[in-house]
Amino acid sequence: MDYPSKDTLGLIEFALAEDIGTGDVTSTLLVPESAVLKVNVIAKESGILCGVPAFRQVYETIDKGISIDEFIHEGSRLYPGDIIAMVEGPARAVLEGERVALNLLCHLSGVASETNRFAEKLRGTNCKVLDTRKTTPCMRKLEKYAVIIGGGGNHRMGLWDMILIKENHISAAGGIKAALDRVYSNGNPKIPVEVEVKNIDELRIALDYPLDRIMLDNFDVKKVERAVEIRRESGVSIPFEASGSIGLENCREYAEAGVEFVSCGVLTHSVKALDISMVALEVL
Repeated sequence: MDYPSKDTLGLIEFALAEDIGTGDVTSTLLVPESAVLKVNVIAKESGILCGVPAFRQVYETIDKGISIDEFIHEGSRLYPGDIIAMVEGPARAVLEGERVALNLLCHLSGVASETNRFAEKLRGTNCKVLDTRKTTPCMRKLEKYAVIIGGGGNHRMGLWDMILIKENHISAAGGIKAALDRVYSNGNPKIPVEVEVKNIDELRIALDYPLDRIMLDNFDVKKVERAVEIRRESGVSIPFEASGSIGLENCREYAEAGVEFVSCGVLTHSVKALDISMVALEVL
């Protein structure tokens, strides 16, 4: 997934308008209009760098005369004290964009760093960590981009690009068989189909359909091992996704039990921002 530049522009414009409002009164009072400011962007903790294109896009939106020299590239590992970039330009403009630019850089680096922790836990297995739709409103594409940078994978983008039959859909349709019969009533859909199963009985029914993926919802590890055994006995190779109560402490157990994917809302819905700051070098 490439950086979603077009989709992000509107978000950046809104964020700048929200922050700047009628003008930066402090900088207007204290910073000469002709002043030029140089600042370093510095990592204060370890993690994965993500959001440099967004950082750059913020300043391009404010003033195309601002220059940014990147010293560390997107997706690289950061350590405390690393100088990520140097920003130089009209002082008032640099200060106006500081908070929005850092908010995006810190948040996306936090998402990428958390994802990378999961990816490292899963290293050497045949399992990949996926994100979910538990994203910050209006930031889904950005956060899913950060998941890719961190070494994870993307689940569906929204309600339109995959048929994902969950518990409430199954109840409304009158059961899992009725739901799947309806989905496949006119042949295979043109988009991927996944169904959530709550127990082994539902799994056995699901394995009779040409699904793209089966979600094992809140299965413990022993139950996952049994599900994998049943899949093997059935002779089908539908990928399994484990979901529900999966964290860093147990994701590898699920991977070693035989699932191809684990999905974790924690990658985006409650992630801690990476600590990155801007430090002035000189005012010209």
